[in-house]
Amino acid sequence: MTLHEKAGAKASSEEIVQILEDDILNGRLPPGTKLDEQALANRFNVSRTPVREAIRELSANNLVEVRRNLGATVKTLTAAEVIDMFLVLAELEGLAARLCARRMSIEEIEEARACNRACAEAAANNDYAGFLAANAELHALIQRGARSQFLATEAAKLGKRLAGYRRAITHPRQMASSLDVHERILSAISAGDEAAAQSAMRAHVDVIAGSAADIVMALGNAPTAKRDIG
Repeated sequence: MTLHEKAGAKASSEEIVQILEDDILNGRLPPGTKLDEQALANRFNVSRTPVREAIRELSANNLVEVRRNLGATVKTLTAAEVIDMFLVLAELEGLAARLCARRMSIEEIEEARACNRACAEAAANNDYAGFLAANAELHALIQRGARSQFLATEAAKLGKRLAGYRRAITHPRQMASSLDVHERILSAISAGDEAAAQSAMRAHVDVIAGSAADIVMALGNAPTAKRDIG
């Protein structure tokens, strides 16, 4: 619940955009969710005009799809879009790993290794949620360790957009193989080997992008809303 919702205060269209964008990127509004204007107006204690403005901006940002006579829904990505986004994410995270080889502290590397141990424990127990949480924290540490706020922000934003699809295609073999790759990435960072760190991270993310058949299946099985959201 946001501050506006708690206090009953009116939200501006810019604030509505920020809140809905955060809901979409963090999976609280999954692909296919219908955005009902009146329900949103009630939620934010505003007229439908700022809600329409917010939806137009979200549509311009490619997060929402608006169809004549059907209204607005959270956009469901095509297989080609998912693959393309994973390829871009691979380049961003590869660059982050390269910069980490110059800038990441020993303490941060050890923290990332602790995340990988948590990944290993989750994988051994077939704990998908635990694995994904530890894996996300490991990648976030590497993004922060690059000491580039712009890079970290863009990689995190794209990673959140793809999180639902990553969850849908995660399976036991993939969890197990990720552990060794994580260690190679962290070893290269620890050794200050920029090229090896970048190459290993890029290949790690590329594996997901290259699994086109799995991504198509994930798109077909991705959860969609059964009700209107506001």
